Amino acid sequence: MGFAELSITTNFTFLTGGSHPEDYARRAALLGIDAIAIADENSVAGIVRAWSELQKIQAEIEDAKAAASDPIGPPKPAHLPDPPRANIDHVPRLLPASRLVFTEGLHITALPQNRTGWATLCRLLSTGRLRAQKGACTLHLDDLLARHEGLTLLLHAPQRLTKGWLTAAERLTPLSPFLCLQPHYDGQDAARLKAHTRLADTLNLQTVASARPLMHHGSRRRLTDVLTCIRTGIKVEDLGTSAQANAEQRLRGEAEMQRIFKGLEEAVARSAEIAERCQFDIASLRYEYPSEITEDETAADRLRRLALEGLRWRYPQGVPDRATRQLNHELTLIAKLGYEPYFLTVNDIVAFARSRGILCQGRGSAANSITCYALGVTSVSPEIGTMVFERFVSEARNEPPDIDVDFEHERREEVIQHIYERYGRHRAGLCATVIHYRGKRAVREVGRAMGLSEDILSALSSQIWGSWSKTGPEMERMREIGLDPKSPRLAKTIKLIEEIIGFPRHLSQHVGGFVITEGRLDELVPIENASMDDRTVICWDKDDIDALGILKVDVLALGMLTCIRKAFDLLKTHHQTNYTLATLPPEDPAVYDMLCNADSLGVFQVESRAQMNFLPRMRPRCFYDLVIQVAIIRPGPIQGDMVHPFIRRRNGEEAVSFPSDALGRVLGKTLGVPLFQEQAMQIAITGAGFSPEEADRLRRALATFKKHGNVSEMRTRFLRGMRDNGYDDDFAQRCFSQIEGFGAYGFPESHAASFALLVYASSWIKRHHPGIFACALLNSQPMGFYAPAQIVRDAREHGVEVRPVCINHSGWDNIMERTEKGDLVLRLGFRQIKSIREEEADWLTAARGNGYTSVEDVWRRAGVNAAILATLAEADAFASLGIARRDALWAARALAPKKELPLFRGDLDGEGIMEPSVHLPQMTEGENVVEDYISLRLTLRSHPLALIRDRLSPEIDPRLLTPPTPGAKSLSRDLQKP
Repeated sequence: MGFAELSITTNFTFLTGGSHPEDYARRAALLGIDAIAIADENSVAGIVRAWSELQKIQAEIEDAKAAASDPIGPPKPAHLPDPPRANIDHVPRLLPASRLVFTEGLHITALPQNRTGWATLCRLLSTGRLRAQKGACTLHLDDLLARHEGLTLLLHAPQRLTKGWLTAAERLTPLSPFLCLQPHYDGQDAARLKAHTRLADTLNLQTVASARPLMHHGSRRRLTDVLTCIRTGIKVEDLGTSAQANAEQRLRGEAEMQRIFKGLEEAVARSAEIAERCQFDIASLRYEYPSEITEDETAADRLRRLALEGLRWRYPQGVPDRATRQLNHELTLIAKLGYEPYFLTVNDIVAFARSRGILCQGRGSAANSITCYALGVTSVSPEIGTMVFERFVSEARNEPPDIDVDFEHERREEVIQHIYERYGRHRAGLCATVIHYRGKRAVREVGRAMGLSEDILSALSSQIWGSWSKTGPEMERMREIGLDPKSPRLAKTIKLIEEIIGFPRHLSQHVGGFVITEGRLDELVPIENASMDDRTVICWDKDDIDALGILKVDVLALGMLTCIRKAFDLLKTHHQTNYTLATLPPEDPAVYDMLCNADSLGVFQVESRAQMNFLPRMRPRCFYDLVIQVAIIRPGPIQGDMVHPFIRRRNGEEAVSFPSDALGRVLGKTLGVPLFQEQAMQIAITGAGFSPEEADRLRRALATFKKHGNVSEMRTRFLRGMRDNGYDDDFAQRCFSQIEGFGAYGFPESHAASFALLVYASSWIKRHHPGIFACALLNSQPMGFYAPAQIVRDAREHGVEVRPVCINHSGWDNIMERTEKGDLVLRLGFRQIKSIREEEADWLTAARGNGYTSVEDVWRRAGVNAAILATLAEADAFASLGIARRDALWAARALAPKKELPLFRGDLDGEGIMEPSVHLPQMTEGENVVEDYISLRLTLRSHPLALIRDRLSPEIDPRLLTPPTPGAKSLSRDLQKP
C-alpha cells in the first residue's frame, strides 16, 4: 500500500518541534517511508536542510554500493564477520509544504503539486508575514480562497469541534481539501477518529492519516517539553496538560500507522496517493538572476564595454598587453558560465555609492579579478595576489562568484534602500541567519525551565568557554565550584543542554546578503518583515541558498571606510588634495617605518595587541607583507603552527624549501608555509589529487567548521592522496594539520588583500596627518578597539594640539581648526559629551551667531532646556567664557523651572528680588579630571595616574643614585638580602 507522512513539524517551528529536519530525513529513510512533507507552522525555513540531508543519504547509499561491487584492498578473511552496514537502502521523497494557521481557527497543511503551487504557497506566506511583525504571520481564510492554484490542502480535524470551526471549514469545501485524521495518544483516539470520519462525511471530504509528529524519535519527549517551557516562560513542574503525555507523537512507519488506524486503512493508503499527486521537487527551482539587459546592449556587451573603459581609467599611461589578455580570458569564462549580470549588478551598486560619495571597497574571491579592478569594485590590483581566476569562477565546479562589498557603516542603509527601490521588494530581500543555541544561552534557558536557581545558572554558564562538551573541562569546573554533575536534576539539565545545542531558536537577518531575482522573489521563497524598519528578508540562510545555487550580493558595513572617507574630506578641505583609495602615494617607506615600530593605534586590522606585538617581528616593507600581516594573526594559522615557521624563514633562521616544484608554485610567496584558505585548496588539488568537487567540499568544511566540525572527515582521503603522489607521511600530516587549523578561522588571500589596502590607507593618513586621522576616527565612533580617551592621548603624543569642547567653537563633529600661525589643531565636538544629541547640538550652533556670552544667553537664544545646559556645564563647555565648571552648573540649575508664590515675585516697591551672589570653591585638578571622564570619557588635563604618582613610586635609597666605584660591592645585591 505505502505510506507518506504529510505533516511533520520540525524545530523550525521554533521552540515547538523537537527534532531537526535532518533527523526526520534520516529516520524516515530508516523506517522505509515513501515520502515526507516538512510542514512547519507558516514557514518553509527548514525544507532545504531536509532536502540536503536526503541528497547526502543518496550519496552514502551509492558509495556503499560502489564499495561492495569494487572492494579496495585484500579480500576479507573467511573467519571474520562482515562489517556492519547501515540498514538504509531507500531514500524518501521530500514534499515541500507548510502548515498554515488562519485567524478563523483552521490549521491547513498546504502541499504544492507543481511549480505553480510552490509560487502560490510562497505568495500566501509572504502576504501573511508582511502584514505582521517579525516572526508573526496573519493569514485570513479569504487569502487562501483568493489564491490556491496548484495546492493540495489537508484540513486538520480539531480536538474539539466548535460551531465557528465548522462554519469556516464549510467555506473551504469548494477547494476539495482532505480531512487530516491524527491521533492524540490519550486513550480516546478510537472514538475521536470515528467522530472525525463522520465529520468528513458531513463535509463531503475524503480522509487522510498523519501521525503529526513533533519529534523524529520518542527520546526527544523531555526536550520537547523544555521547548514548550521556554516558549511559554514557565517551569517544567508547572506545565500541566501542556506537557507531552507520552513519547508517542513521533515519526512512524507504515506498519505502525496501519495498527493505529485499524479500520481506517484507506486513510493511510491515501497519504501515498496524495504524495504521488504532489510532484514538485525543491531541486527543480530555477533561480533567475536579473538579466541587466538595457535597450540596446546585452549584458555581455555592456560588461565588456564597461571593463574596457575601466582599464583605460586604471592605466592612463596605456593598458599593458598582459592586462588586456587577462581581461579577455576572464570575460570569456564569465560569458561561458553566464555570470555577466552578477558583475553588472555589483558594478551598478558600487556606481550608485560613488555617485553619493559613499566610500566602498570590494573583497572576496571574484572581487580580486582584473574585471572588478577595471569596474572600480575594488582598488586592489589583481597582480598583488597569487591565485588564478579559475580559483574564483570555476567552470569545473560551476560555483557562483563571490563578491563582498564593504560600505561606510554610517551610510550603508542608503545603499540597501537603493537596492529595494531599484528592484522592488517583491524582487529583492536579505538572507536570513538562523540563530542556534550555543553553550551559555542553552544553559540559562534550559536551566530556568528545569527550575535551577539564578545563582546556579550564573555559576554554571560562567564555566563554559566556547562550545559545550560532556566530557570536557566543563564537568571538572562544575565540581570545582561546588556543583555535583551527578545530582538527578542537574544531570537531566545537562543532558537536555547537550540535546538543545545546535537547535535553531529564531531567524535573524544576514549582515548584508541580498538575493535579487529577475522575476518575483516572493514566488521563489517567502518574504517577511525584519525587526529593523524598511527591511524585508527571506527565510533561508546562506547555506540554504548555496545548496540551491542561488546567488547573493553581500552589502556589508565597515567602520574604517567611514573613517577614511571623512579623513579624505578633511584633507580636501584643509590641504586641497583629493585622494581616493587608488590614488594614495604607494609604498611609502615612512608608513612602513611607523608600522615596524608598532605605532598602529587606530589603524585598521593591525591595532590589536596581538598585531602590535607581531609587527616588529614581521617588519613589513611592502604591500604584500601587509596582506600576510592581516592573515597570519588569526586562530587558524596560530593553531596550525604556521606563524613561527614563517617568521624563522623570513628572518633567514630556517631554509626555505619545497617538497616539489608544483607545491613551490603554490607556496612560493609565503615561503613554503600555507597562510591562506586558497592555498589550502591548492595543496589539496596539487598535492593530494583532490577533484574540484572535493576541494570545494574542503573549502566549505573550512568555512563552517564551528557549526559542522567535518574537516577531519577528509583526513584519510588527503593523506592517501599525498602518499600516492610521492610525499612522505610526516609532510602530509603537517600539511593537513595546518589546513585543519583554518577550520578554527582562516583568512582567504582575496579578503586579506582588500583589507591590506585599508591597512595601508589608514596607516598613511595616521603617519602624515595624525590630527586629521584622530578627528576622523573620533567622528566615526563607535568602532575599533580603542576608546576616545586613548585616541586623543595617542594624537597628542604625535604632536597634535587638542582643544576642549567649547560652547562658541564646537559643532556636533570634531573639527580641525586653523591657528593664527596657520597650524591645524583638533577641536573636540559636542558628540563627545554624553547625553547630547545631534539635533540639540545643531540648535546650539545655529543660534550662536557671533558667540554666546553667558549660560543664560545660551538658554535664551538657543531655546535649549536647563538639563542640556547642565550637561554642557558638567563638560566644562563654558570655560572659554571664563565661567568655571561649578559656576556654570550653578547658573544652569538657576534656570530650572520652579513654582513661585505671587506674593514673593517682587518686593513692596515693585523691584525684583536679586539672588545674592555665591562664591563656590574652585575644583581641584583631580576633581576636574574625574568630571571630564564622567561627562566626556576623556580628559585633556593631567593623566589620572599623575595625580597619585607619589603614592605609587617607592622611596628610592639615595645610594642607588650614586654610581658604584670600581671594586665596590653591588649595593643592589645588598639591598635585596633579607
